[in-house]
Amino acid sequence: MSAGGSSRPAPQVLEAVLERLTYVNEETGYTVARVATGRGSDLLTVVGALLGAQPGESLRLRGWWSSHAQYGRQFEVVSYTTVLPATIQGIRRYLGSGLIKGIGPVFAERIVEHFGEDTLRVIEEEPGRLAEVPGLGPKRTAKITAAWVEQKAIKEVMVFLQGVGVSTSIAVRIYKKYAEKSIDVVKTEPYRLAADVWGIGFKTADTIAQAVGIPHDSPERVKAGLQYTLSQATDNGHCYLPADQLVAEATKILDVPGGLAARCLDDLVAEEGVVRERFPEDEEQAIYLVPFHRAEISLANALLALLHGRADRMPHFAGVDWAKALAWLKVRTGTDLAPEQEEAVRLALTSKVAVLTGGPGCGKSFTVRSIVELAAAKKAKVLLVAPTGRAAKRLAELTGQPAATVHRLLQLQPGGEASYDRDNPLDVDLLVVDEASMLDLILANKLIKAVPPGAHLLLVGDVDQLPSVGAGEVLRDLLAADSIPRVRLTKVFRQAADSGVVSNAHRVNAGRPPILEGMRDFFLFPCEDTEAAAELTVDVAYTRIPAKFGLDPRRDIQILTPMHRGAAGSGALNTLLQQRLTPSREGAPERRAGGRVFRVGDKVTQIRNNYDKGQAGVFNGTVGVVTALDPDEQTLTVRTDEDEQIDYDFDELDELAHAYAMTIHRSQGSEYPAVVIPLTTSAWMMLQRNLLYTAITRAKQLVVLVGSRRALAAAVRTVGAGRRHTALTHRLST
Repeated sequence: MSAGGSSRPAPQVLEAVLERLTYVNEETGYTVARVATGRGSDLLTVVGALLGAQPGESLRLRGWWSSHAQYGRQFEVVSYTTVLPATIQGIRRYLGSGLIKGIGPVFAERIVEHFGEDTLRVIEEEPGRLAEVPGLGPKRTAKITAAWVEQKAIKEVMVFLQGVGVSTSIAVRIYKKYAEKSIDVVKTEPYRLAADVWGIGFKTADTIAQAVGIPHDSPERVKAGLQYTLSQATDNGHCYLPADQLVAEATKILDVPGGLAARCLDDLVAEEGVVRERFPEDEEQAIYLVPFHRAEISLANALLALLHGRADRMPHFAGVDWAKALAWLKVRTGTDLAPEQEEAVRLALTSKVAVLTGGPGCGKSFTVRSIVELAAAKKAKVLLVAPTGRAAKRLAELTGQPAATVHRLLQLQPGGEASYDRDNPLDVDLLVVDEASMLDLILANKLIKAVPPGAHLLLVGDVDQLPSVGAGEVLRDLLAADSIPRVRLTKVFRQAADSGVVSNAHRVNAGRPPILEGMRDFFLFPCEDTEAAAELTVDVAYTRIPAKFGLDPRRDIQILTPMHRGAAGSGALNTLLQQRLTPSREGAPERRAGGRVFRVGDKVTQIRNNYDKGQAGVFNGTVGVVTALDPDEQTLTVRTDEDEQIDYDFDELDELAHAYAMTIHRSQGSEYPAVVIPLTTSAWMMLQRNLLYTAITRAKQLVVLVGSRRALAAAVRTVGAGRRHTALTHRLST
């Protein structure tokens, strides 16, 4: 948090009211703001560590005055605390700013008019007297009192955390998790924060731990570092890490000797904090976090039990007259099946576990529809699921049967436990899972556990797309296991081959450059400079495609970018698009959270699994539109793709990100009429074939690439990163 070298004089103190935030960098917390000091009408500029402060708050800022060549005199903030305002005007502004739930500008005016300078003392010491204010009934009075008490407690936690060098923006989250125990947990078990509180990683917990006196080489610290390293690996898709790699990566983060880390790893294994396993074909020991080890074993066992079990809930297909069945199907659908499609239909209806894979235009959807038609004709109970709301909607449209997300089908409870599991299985004869490349290990395990003995399971997906966001690569591992029956569709149908989107997707997947000349639905706008490419991307999505193709920029067009950071990353592009689609309007409510500003009409996406929201949780990747923003109640409402209204408290807005532009990883399982893909050399490390292939296959009608021919060539040429550390194939093969 330091704002300069040690030669500087002692910091000065500036007391001011925060009027507006001009710029906030959500990654670094660096903020530019305008404040009023009461010494004159002119606002002053302050810059620095202000993340978490809201307009309307009275602040005590510590820092130094400096002069900027372009912006003139400004105050560089090194730290701040919030203080209660003393003047009537300050109190009115403070209460009306939406900081206290239940008090908006109207009630702030009434309360201050009634109590004057005594207002804050009354709320603090005699809250019952709020009922004297016209329009404030007992319900709202109780709400205001509770919010005031919570604010005070949060402020106390903030002050303590600032004392140990941590930003104020995480104090609310810590308080929500531990309430009155917050300070005690931070002092005595700081490493718990990394595991318990979303958004706080090991590094933040480590900063706190050192400030409260936990030694650098403490076994507690080293074990927490090892678990954090494994946790990071699962975030990157691995189910385990080889022991040597784990120790090497952890010692880098911890800055301790490798021998100490290895001894602490032995202790962690003994305490069952992690699991150690050695695979016969591998020299290395594999180290797992416990939930991932359990899930991998459980998933393999459940699949093998299903595959080899004697029960069969669709026995009539074992002796069916296939010529007759397929002739009936042709009458029903009006189309012949290709030989590979026929094979897939037979396999799904006779084998209790089957995998169907293939690229775009190869007829996966029609094959699934055919399987469902035949099963339904025999009165089988069919359930269709997909990992995301958009994918489930598309599956329902293709088959004419209802489809759900995996989460809704399993009826996940707060905390993530499913209502349906091994003891309470689903009532299903055929379960079809679409977009199976998105299934991570944990979700796949929950789903397969709920499949009853004798039911048929069909997993459908494109194995060449990016693997799941979560740990594991379940679809790839199943295809690599000889024990699991599978069909790969390879023939591109003539109608699909006429599409530039489909034919170029296959070219890219084969390592060949896309054809860019003479295409009606696939274009490249060349642009070498990254910032110019970002501007051009926005222009293409916002102006040119709507003008030429009549598509709606918010509903029909999606920008998909390799990276979050950088000038052509999703963060910067979202800022540019928001300025065009939902600009700031006088009098319209908005709410700043970190470096983002949310407004009604914004397209947003959920960026973590939250099992406590909505009917069956809200999940990473869920997309929706902000439909309401209530400054008094401090809530923002999102209508999701699944037509569910979800309310977020203002202190939960770090779970949302704008979705005008999103990373290609985040777009998995979704399909859009048009996709715009910025490809720049600044994203060099991310330019990989399966990334570009996944982005192209998200488009139904139109793909526009914007950027560098060199970057495009690199993406086509570069085979994706190495395989993830998983052992599901091994467990299915033994």
